[in-house]
This record gives sequence, structure tokens and C-alpha cells, in this order.
Amino acid sequence: MSAARDTKAKLLDGALRTLAEQGITKVSARTVAAAAGVNQALVFYHFGSVEELLSAACRHATQQRIARYGPRLAAVGTLSELLAFGRAMHEEERAAGNVAVLGQLLAGAQTQDTLATATAAGLDLWIAEIERVLARLLPATPFGEFADVGGLARAVAASFVGIELYEGVDAAGADAALGALEHLGVLVAAFEDLGPVAQRAVRHRLRRAARP
Repeated sequence: MSAARDTKAKLLDGALRTLAEQGITKVSARTVAAAAGVNQALVFYHFGSVEELLSAACRHATQQRIARYGPRLAAVGTLSELLAFGRAMHEEERAAGNVAVLGQLLAGAQTQDTLATATAAGLDLWIAEIERVLARLLPATPFGEFADVGGLARAVAASFVGIELYEGVDAAGADAALGALEHLGVLVAAFEDLGPVAQRAVRHRLRRAARP
């Protein structure tokens, strides 16, 4: 790794560590540079501004997470497994401090347009991953022909983001919400195990319910 790339990597990691440990209001060239162990002038040399550094750190963090979890998502074989993966990922991300980083990025995005754009783009990367899984899994279920895959992927992503943030004020409530999703997974699995005749009956009832 070149010296410039090494410095940029240190600054990206320093920005994420500062977000997790001190919060968005404490992020500055000085605090990030201290966390990175470099001169604060290098923040502006490499990124132009603290806001641009945070945007780059958001993209960097998302790409790291997707590289980590992508193979596991690709191996998911049922909707129940997808929900179980979501809980496992939540536990890993919380332990690593990444849930705190997400909360701070979303807070900063309320007032910083550049950060809002980067955070939305990061979430879109996750939504694309979930959408690919749902597009692969849903056709084999009674719900496949009725589901808006793109909308459902966004709903799933929004649910997990909300649960991650909610956990900070009500850990028991967040755990109950994850448990409820897992119970939904049990119901979905029961439908998946139905025989062809029963599945046709379910599809027929769903078609009737879906009519305007």
C-alpha cells in the first residue's frame, strides 16, 4: 500500500472510530486526525473537508460490510433463513460498534446534504443485496406473484435499521421485535412446506384478496 493510500485508510478508519466513540457532534479534523494518528491538515489534503471525509467513510464502511456478509446472503435458501441471518448480523454489527456508527451517520444526514446522499447510497447497496435474495427466494413461495420485490426489500432494510436504532433506547423491545420477525419466519416456513394442492389454494385466496 502506498503512503497516500495508507494515510487515507487511516483517516477513514479514524472517522468511523470517532463516530462510534464520540458521536457526530464531536467529529472534526482534529478528533479524526488524533484517532488516525496523523496530522489534521491531511484531512483536507486527501478529502477536502470533514463532510467529504465522512461521506467517504460511509461508503467505505458499507463496502466492507457487504464484502463480509455477501457470501452468507448468497447462501440463504429460504425466507426463514434470511430472517435468521438478519438477527445474526444485527448481533455481530452491534458487538463491532457498527450500529452506533449507523445511528450517528443518520443523525448527521439530517443536516448535511453530502452525508445524506452518501448514507442513502450506502443503504441502497444493502437494499440491492436483499432484493437479489428476495428475487431468488420468493418465486418458490405462495407469495411470489404478489410481492413487490423492490418495495419489500426496502421494507426489510428499513425494519432492521429501525430496530438497530431502537435498541439504543429499548433493548428488550428491539429483541421482541426481532423475535416477532422470527415467528413470522416460522409462518412463512409452514407455507413453504405445503403441498402443491394447498399452495394452489393459498394462491387462489391471495389472488381474490388482491383484487381491487
